[in-house]
Amino acid sequence: MNSRKSIKIRGLEIGGAAPVSVQSMCNTKTWDVEATVAQINAFKAAGCDIVRIAIPDMKSAQAVSEIREKTDMPLVADIHFDYRLALEAAERGIDKIRINPGNIGGSENVKKVADACRKRNIPIRIGVNAGSLEKPLLERYGHPCPEAMAESAEGHIKLLNRYDFDDICISMKSSSVSMTVANYRLAKERFSYPLHLGVTETGTSWNGTIQSAVGIGTLLNEGIGDTIRVSLTADPVEEVKAGIAILKACGLRKNGVRFISCPTCGRTEIDLISLAAEVEEKLKDVSKDITVAVMGCVVNGPGEAREADFGIAGGVGKGILFKKGEVLGTYPYSELSSRLMDLINGIED
Repeated sequence: MNSRKSIKIRGLEIGGAAPVSVQSMCNTKTWDVEATVAQINAFKAAGCDIVRIAIPDMKSAQAVSEIREKTDMPLVADIHFDYRLALEAAERGIDKIRINPGNIGGSENVKKVADACRKRNIPIRIGVNAGSLEKPLLERYGHPCPEAMAESAEGHIKLLNRYDFDDICISMKSSSVSMTVANYRLAKERFSYPLHLGVTETGTSWNGTIQSAVGIGTLLNEGIGDTIRVSLTADPVEEVKAGIAILKACGLRKNGVRFISCPTCGRTEIDLISLAAEVEEKLKDVSKDITVAVMGCVVNGPGEAREADFGIAGGVGKGILFKKGEVLGTYPYSELSSRLMDLINGIED
């Protein structure tokens, strides 16, 4: 979206002028091919663009070839410590590798990985985390900070550049939202590589989504970031949904419904909470680029939601159906959601 450089992962561009992509990571055992592919398919159905898989051992690395045969999703191998796992994954068809070049052994090991990736046009994401900064940097700066994170990333970049490798993406994550934002602001100033955004270790779905929305959303609204992952202690499909919701909120993803509903207040005469939940559930598989509103007041509802393509607003035991602020009819409360869906489903794609 906003980097001077770009990389390609199985034909999907990251950086340059490309749209911001959404990633998630399987929590299956990678060697369990059936379970891993099933989860990848669930990610794809939810709108995910890129999937990362853990490669903690050779058994997992060897499973890459079979997984690759069963899905067309871009696949990223998550590698730590053992460079041989990166080589095996590259040999078996992985599309991108996430490593920390400083923790896979000596420079010869880095050269072997760089050579293998260059040969197959496999990009590398340099993953710098606040919780695993090198000891010399911690001693110099006293604690994790954006400057230390940037210096770590720069050292890893130079290590790969030494071996004629520059097909690079960078992440500089922290569990602190404010530090994450500062990290990436500095990264944008110092580096021309695509940036993978994420706030790490954010917790459960509720807390994690809020922290991720604040951190990732802040950066995206400043024009920073090319691909994102929302990290949640939850079903990873929820990461995809949250990521897409963040992109929609930032105006960076248009496909699919934008759903709006008003807060309840003393004027509300219907069970607005239940009605909004019912409509939102019915809209989950609608891919049309529309805005749908569920409002609690027939007096102000159409006016407040006049920019919505379609909507409903409730009154005492009944409500109205409207389109672009124009009232189309009045119906019993029990019919509102179905009338709305009939109207939406009648739109020509």
